[in-house]
Amino acid sequence: MSARYRWTLLRAAAFKLDGGSMFGLIPRVVWSRTCPADERGRITVQHNCLLLERVDAPGASAPGPRRVLLEVGTGDKLDAKNREIFDLENRSIIDALREVACPPEEIGAVVVSHLHFDHAGGLTRALRPGEAADWTGPASSFSGSRGELPVKRTFPNAAVFTQRREWEDALANRSVMTRTYFADHLEPIRDQVRLVDSLPPFGPGSRPGRDERPTIPQEARETEVLPGIFVFQVPGHTWGQQATRFVDEGGRSMVFTPDVMPTAWHVGQAYSLAYDVEPFTSTVTRGWFLAEAAERGWTLCLDHEPGNPIRTVRPNGKGWFDLAEA
Repeated sequence: MSARYRWTLLRAAAFKLDGGSMFGLIPRVVWSRTCPADERGRITVQHNCLLLERVDAPGASAPGPRRVLLEVGTGDKLDAKNREIFDLENRSIIDALREVACPPEEIGAVVVSHLHFDHAGGLTRALRPGEAADWTGPASSFSGSRGELPVKRTFPNAAVFTQRREWEDALANRSVMTRTYFADHLEPIRDQVRLVDSLPPFGPGSRPGRDERPTIPQEARETEVLPGIFVFQVPGHTWGQQATRFVDEGGRSMVFTPDVMPTAWHVGQAYSLAYDVEPFTSTVTRGWFLAEAAERGWTLCLDHEPGNPIRTVRPNGKGWFDLAEA
């Protein structure tokens, strides 16, 4: 039997993003009916992460790390000026792990959906008094240069799993946003990175229709990166974005869901982000992803949902899908 995992939801900081950008072509008069915005047009979202602890069968001991982390959030390296842009809560993945008595040094692997600052910034952290830097270079900033910043690796004993396409795009800064891939969370972890080459949902040269299902079966597109932990590509927000699937101790198939559907408000077919490198591809991906989730009985964890991020999927009888809290 494949490895199973006990999981704990970690909240690595609430923050705010521009509502117009988060809902793309959906008019504010529509999305604001259910999603409140502040006086600056920002909506509150969350850095949701999952701590996985492997549960071995009696008398068995599978290889691989016992503690795995899915996502790490923005981290603690932004200064006050940059934190104010996002109204970023004064906490990080380090605080969330401390609350469940898990030292970062005990994390044996980290799986990130993609390498934008709000998903991978926490891979490195600010120095504490008396510490030596693992790396020094340009500091993350959304408002002018902050000069150089010395940082430490947050998870010194962890392998970091990302799709090869995502890693290459991050280093080249291939994004519609000019500032979202930062050197201070990429360069220090180079020797920790394990690159994954999962098959894409459609073959080379394909031009899928809006409602088209992948031509490559789900099982062929999944890559087992650790015992019982599988990743697969969900392109659109970035070309190399990945979701992560595992089976929990209760036998549920859990899927950590990245920015193809960051919140429950984004379940609609056309609800792609202005941040997406390919909004139409996000629409196509969201369609087949929800169909697979409904058919396979996946339980989802939505990466930015500020309420309950644990959801199941069911057809709504109108050709699309609804989410239910789990």
